[in-house]
Amino acid sequence: MMKNVRTRKKVRAVFIYLELILMAIIVIYPVMWIVGSSFGSSLGLANASAIPENPTLQNYRDLFANTSFPRWYLNTIYVAVANMFFGVLLSTLSAYAFSRFSFKGKKASLLTILILQMFPTFLTAIAVYMLFLNFGLLDRLTGLIVVGVAAQLPYNMWLLKGYIDEIPMSFDEAALIDGATRTQIFVQIILPLTRPMLTFVAVTQFAAPWMDFILPRLLISSEEKKTVAIGLFTMIDDQTRNEFTLFAAGAVLVAVPTILLFVFLQKYLISGLTAGGEKG
Repeated sequence: MMKNVRTRKKVRAVFIYLELILMAIIVIYPVMWIVGSSFGSSLGLANASAIPENPTLQNYRDLFANTSFPRWYLNTIYVAVANMFFGVLLSTLSAYAFSRFSFKGKKASLLTILILQMFPTFLTAIAVYMLFLNFGLLDRLTGLIVVGVAAQLPYNMWLLKGYIDEIPMSFDEAALIDGATRTQIFVQIILPLTRPMLTFVAVTQFAAPWMDFILPRLLISSEEKKTVAIGLFTMIDDQTRNEFTLFAAGAVLVAVPTILLFVFLQKYLISGLTAGGEKG
């Protein structure tokens, strides 16, 4: 009987490891293919491969010397950093207000925010375009920041609110008795205790502009204001200009900032994800 149980456990473990290996291959191979293609010696998609025959750095040199990639990159970093800063600031302040204060219309506001986060941002693309046209924000990076912060604010606010709700009110009460102000409580108690979740929100806010394509494509038109997503798309968007390996080199460089953030903030990200699953 015990032998049969051990056999079933071993068989189950084998199937689990086989599944994990298969999933790893499915996830890792496309990444290897893009990285390998970026070192390819030809520009076309037909000759791209995970292991190029004659690897070269020429695609990376051409990317910086013959395209506006450096400008696109700096534009995206500017949007990503601003999006992260204002997104974290506004979502944290609003989450703290909804978690710790009682005011008229609180439940209705929370319900409205919950409903708003269910709609994809691109569904409001035409309305956003008309608003930006009227306010003079078309073809401006400021407009992308406004859209990025507003799009993610409902979800991040709910995420942080659920986390702050689990922080005992006794901390606030004890600090108030000691003469602390609400600002001091927020800065010295709430922010340190919500650091894991704040890190998670900050990374997601930073990563969003690197992957966003639809709204920048709609709102940005000039070459000097393009983000990397739009700029790289122009390399493969028509039949007369098929620079796939150049596109692959740009895609590799696009992933670098987000990867570095995930590596250096891994501890806080795991804590934030775990806490979000338990408390959110």
